[in-house]
Amino acid sequence: MLVIPGQSGKDLCDPSLGITRRDVLRVGGSGMLGVTLGSMLQMQAAAAEQSGGTGWGKAKSIILCYLQGGPSHIDLWDPKENVPDNVKSAFSPISTRLPGVKFTELLPRLAQINDKLTMIRSMSYTPKGLFNHTAAIYQMMTGYTTDKVSPSGQLEPPSPKDFPNFGSNIIRLRPTNVPMLPFVMLPRPLQESSVVGKGGTAGFLGRGYDPYTLYPPGDDMDNTKMDRIRVDDLKLRPDVHAMRLKRRAELRETITQGMPRIEKAVSEYKLNGYYERAIDLVVSGRAREAFSLNKESDATRDRYGRTTFGQSCLLARRLVEAGTRVVEVIWPKVANSDNHSWDVHKGLTKRMKDQASPMLDNGLTSLIEDLNERGMLEETLVVAVGEFGRSPQRGVSTSGNGNSDDGRDHWPYCYTAVVAGGGTKQGYIHGESDKTGSGPLRDPVHPANLLASIYHSFAIDPHTMVMNHLNQPRELVKGEVVSPLFS
Repeated sequence: MLVIPGQSGKDLCDPSLGITRRDVLRVGGSGMLGVTLGSMLQMQAAAAEQSGGTGWGKAKSIILCYLQGGPSHIDLWDPKENVPDNVKSAFSPISTRLPGVKFTELLPRLAQINDKLTMIRSMSYTPKGLFNHTAAIYQMMTGYTTDKVSPSGQLEPPSPKDFPNFGSNIIRLRPTNVPMLPFVMLPRPLQESSVVGKGGTAGFLGRGYDPYTLYPPGDDMDNTKMDRIRVDDLKLRPDVHAMRLKRRAELRETITQGMPRIEKAVSEYKLNGYYERAIDLVVSGRAREAFSLNKESDATRDRYGRTTFGQSCLLARRLVEAGTRVVEVIWPKVANSDNHSWDVHKGLTKRMKDQASPMLDNGLTSLIEDLNERGMLEETLVVAVGEFGRSPQRGVSTSGNGNSDDGRDHWPYCYTAVVAGGGTKQGYIHGESDKTGSGPLRDPVHPANLLASIYHSFAIDPHTMVMNHLNQPRELVKGEVVSPLFS
């Protein structure tokens, strides 16, 4: 076997980083197949050249509106007509800007801008322990299924062994070049019952790539909580001015230079980089300014809706404008709950009409319109998706939950995602669901494929390798780019 010194612990196995031990193993086992080191390098170079294509690198930032709880596709943006009464939505279909494409009456504003959107009406996966929220959320956020799933679908709490949230991978591979928080999650964590934050951390990448979390105090039903945003950790103490803080940093650097052995021992933790980023954030004030919603006019705030979701979407636009790479707006109600939640096992008609849908329609529509008007949509990818859809038939159980005649259970076999900006097509419908919205008729899109497409839009090969907590190579995601999404 040909032996080449590998790069033990190398974080990434991109072609640009040279040969890794994993490559050596490939070479060692490939002689019988007639693959030489030279031909392997040639294939690797060819693969690098093939990276790119339509939509490659068009996105500079992403806003994910994560509709945790699982919204009903049939009652929002994929209504069905001429179907049995227990399938048909209680809400009337309405015309949209695209001929022949209908939404329900719950989304009147979004219906008037869907010529700026891509609708994926064929999101689909076959559940394997993924019928409940936490496991499905973890898959949507990381691209991987979980190791431990109880019969209820709930898992162990977040762990340093977890696969990273896609946002953590993005900011690691495409770091920001301004003193700004690279990854922000708001206004609440991912959650099902007592399992909080699963799929929302950097996992084995390390805490340095965790999102900055902004969770204002207040109940989930409190729509004024965004008025009580506090970012005290981004402020200077009154007795510490900027120059004094910079001098402290310089003193620390002087001491560090005089302690080479200690510096070498902690080098893998990149303490200098984290420390410098923290100082830049505090001194620049850029992040504090971005969080100041009161800088916006009353008209703009009203346009988004004076709700937690609406104001979170507005804040997401401000953060991206200031240089944040990834913003994840989590639906401001715990997944398996009542009232504003999308988890409509009962009371669907009232809850969707009076609570959840108006917040979604105002917040998402205003976000896309606002980004477009400011010339930001072209480089900002907006994605709205949940962990699954809802069952075509009302009143049936698919996950072990009880459902009333006015309720729909979990349904991962077919649902809808909305995408805009970041190099995606406008006015495009990808895929199609069958007559009852039970499954895709064509072009199914797995959540892993959606994540692969997100990475692609940031000029990141979704098959890039990262090393996990055991120093084992793992792909960012085992999915393929959905090329037709991009223009």
